[in-house]
Amino acid sequence: MEPTANEPGEPRGTGETGGAGGAGAPGLLERLRSNRAVRLALLVLLCAAAGWALHTHWAQAREAVLELPPWAPPAAVLAGMAGLAAQMMGWRALLAGLGSPLPRRVAARVMFVGQLGKYLPGSVWAFVAQVELARDHAVPRSRGAAATLLAVAVTVATGLAVAAVALPLSSAEAARRWWWALALAPLVLAALHPRVITLGLGLAARPFVRFREVAEAGTLDVGGRAITTAVSWTLLAWIPLGAHLWLLTWAVGGDPLSSLGPAVGAYALAWTLGLLVVFAPAGLGVREAVLVVALAPVVDAGSALVLAVLSRLVMTVADLAWAGVGLLASRGRGRGHAHTPRLLGGGQAEESNRPT
Repeated sequence: MEPTANEPGEPRGTGETGGAGGAGAPGLLERLRSNRAVRLALLVLLCAAAGWALHTHWAQAREAVLELPPWAPPAAVLAGMAGLAAQMMGWRALLAGLGSPLPRRVAARVMFVGQLGKYLPGSVWAFVAQVELARDHAVPRSRGAAATLLAVAVTVATGLAVAAVALPLSSAEAARRWWWALALAPLVLAALHPRVITLGLGLAARPFVRFREVAEAGTLDVGGRAITTAVSWTLLAWIPLGAHLWLLTWAVGGDPLSSLGPAVGAYALAWTLGLLVVFAPAGLGVREAVLVVALAPVVDAGSALVLAVLSRLVMTVADLAWAGVGLLASRGRGRGHAHTPRLLGGGQAEESNRPT
């Protein structure tokens, strides 16, 4: 990840604890961050991890893909991309509510390139990459960390809510097996109240940020309007995300009417549980287990396993497609500036002050 502009009022060489000269391990971390070669190497590592995941999923699903109707794979990828775009808009709303609005182009670049980190073991890498990329656009780490943590909470809450509504009506076995997760939906939704969030955000974000940046960012108060907007976007996201699995289920022979509920509910629960199991890269293995059980009412076990692999392949392609769009947008935007474009961030920090 490439060199970043210092936060307003932050002297160069300041360490994580505000010590002069950036001495010690925090200072070393800052020097590594400011090294263009290191950031390029990290970008290559992220792309390689995602590319390896794509290769693995293709090897597993190649025969199944070739047997699908020609319209199914591109339609499923587009549906997946639409769902990811809606999730990005939810994260962007939270960041704006915290006081750091980003243009849509910049927000997409930060989120989708950063999300490649989830293909490394441990979902924390996607989190770290997203926070650091946001900082390239004058977003203090405290706000970037808070927005990302809150986006995860919103995704979990809405995912459990969607699954709690859809699965009991369409997949009794999945509802019985993961009843404890579905029962958490009302509690997690209640935790999205602005007062609860304001109390918890500061403590949750502090380990990832500088003490100085916490003071600069001020109180991490996101506001009820931003939360409502984020919840709305994230709820909307589950429609196309579930639709990509529904299209694949239809393509392998499932009934288009009876498979809609299981597909949407199954994917919401699978994504949510996969997100919570941080040691599995992109929820690998967790999503597949949920999908096989939840889709049992509409397809046989063998077809459900094939669908789980196809879904993984489709969403990996969607992730890489958005990341590619973000990197291309960064390169094109950078040509119009006198400064060197940011390797992972694209345009200059002042662009972030012009939300569109």
